[in-house]
Parts: sequence; structure tokens; C-alpha cells
Amino acid sequence: MSPEPVTTQPTQSRPTASQPLLEVDSLTVDIDGEVGRRRILDDVSITLEPGEPMGLVGESGSGKSMTLRTILGLLPPAATVVEGEVRFRGKNILTSGSGRRYDQNVRGTGISMVFQEPAIALNPVMKVGRQITDAIAEHKGLSRRAAHDLAVDLMDRVGIADPERRVSDYPFQLSGGMRQRVMIAAALAQEPEILLCDEPTTALDVTIQAQVLDLFRTMQQKNGLGLLYVTHDLAVVAQLCTSISVMKNGQIIERGTLQSVFDEPQEDYTRTLLSATPRIDDGVQIARVR
Repeated sequence: MSPEPVTTQPTQSRPTASQPLLEVDSLTVDIDGEVGRRRILDDVSITLEPGEPMGLVGESGSGKSMTLRTILGLLPPAATVVEGEVRFRGKNILTSGSGRRYDQNVRGTGISMVFQEPAIALNPVMKVGRQITDAIAEHKGLSRRAAHDLAVDLMDRVGIADPERRVSDYPFQLSGGMRQRVMIAAALAQEPEILLCDEPTTALDVTIQAQVLDLFRTMQQKNGLGLLYVTHDLAVVAQLCTSISVMKNGQIIERGTLQSVFDEPQEDYTRTLLSATPRIDDGVQIARVR
């Protein structure tokens, strides 16, 4: 018995484009290391429509996080985009080759990202309010008061209680779930059209994970975000996504709607992932947190 997908209707708050929101086309990436050059992404192609929540799943080391980092132009210096394109609304934003270039104007306003570990991603000596609005305040020339008010508003939108007080806190003063919400607020600050999520609930307990997933679902439906959610947990994908791409050894080996992949997986690897989903004694799936 495979995880039961949730039917999610994308919001209509943003007009539907005639072309995909994001196209990753035949993306191939190599990286230099101590043992020589190694291929970490091999002919990866992903299409994300406006308002679509897609899960990108696979075991650790399959290339999921590296795919997100390539989309956002955050590859390490040792990595080379051998071939392929990343197109945002039809425009190629990534140039392949050793002298690769990335369209910086897209980062934040077009595509934003929530990282896996807020304890690492957040600056421990900077107040969280400033971390939420730092980039947008500089870009838009906001006053200190305006930036403060924006941070409070964003913290309130992501469900942080008493945001007027918490905006002046440092990361160590917040719980893990609250730090994750701060990262989400920062990612949403410039109102991106695509939100990349790199296993943002892995380190959270079940209750906080449910709250964060509900927040993603609400934001996706309300704001029409294109959501690309990386995880190894198919139960999470079943709660949040309507489509799925399965990665193995740097390649997309299967893709489709959540229903089709869960009901009739075509690859042995996908069937193995599905069979690894926890069950209780009588075979009924563990209840999904809503």
C-alpha cells in the first residue's frame, strides 16, 4: 500500500502563463575532487508549472540538493555545468561551461530557497528581523523603520507569535520550528514565484514538521508559488505535492503525477522507495498529519 496523496488545487491568484514557470533542460554537472572529476548531475530535466507543488525525492547523495543549488546558481567553485539550461519563464538564467554565469536578478525576486538547517543558514550574531529583510531593504532602499515593519509583517504571516518582540531576537533565542519559520519568511520577503525547499523539516519533531508543512501548503495555495520540495520522505510529498520526480545517481529516473507514480511505479527503485514507507501492524499507513 503506497502513501495516499493529497489533492491540492493550485491557486488562481496569479495568472497562468502560457509557458512553464521553470524548465531545467538536460542539466549535466561535474565536480572536481580529490579522486578526480565526478558527474553529480546527469541529463536532469524538470518542468514546473505556475502554482505547481512538485516533490523531488531520492536517497541521500542522489543529486536532489545539488539540483536546487544549480537552479539557484549556488554551485561550489569546483563544479562545472557541462551542458543544459535552466530557464525561468522561458529565459535561460544559467550559462554552462567553466565560465558559467547566473542571472543574479532572478535570485530572491524570481526564485528563492529554504535551506535544510536554519541553525547553520542563519547568522548567529544578527537579529532575525534584519536577516529577513536585509537583502530586500538594501535593494529597495527601505528605511530602518520600514524594514522593521516588513520583518514584523512577514513573521506574523508565517505564524510566529508576538512578532513585534521576536523580530529583535537572535537565532539562539528561538526554537527549531521558529528558526525554520524565520527562514521561510526570509525566502518569501521578495515575493518569489518559485520556492525551492531543501529538506526543511528533516531536523524537526513531528508536531513542528506538521506546522511547517501546513504553512508551505497555505503559502503555495494563497500566493500561487511554484514549489520544488526536496526530500527522501514520501509521506511528506504525499501531504504537500501533486507531482513527483524520482532521482537516483544524479538522474531523474521517473516522473509523473503523485497518483500515477504511487499507484503504478514504473521503476524498481521507485517501488523500493514506496515499500520503505513505514506501516503499522495491519498494513494501514500511519496517519498523515494534516
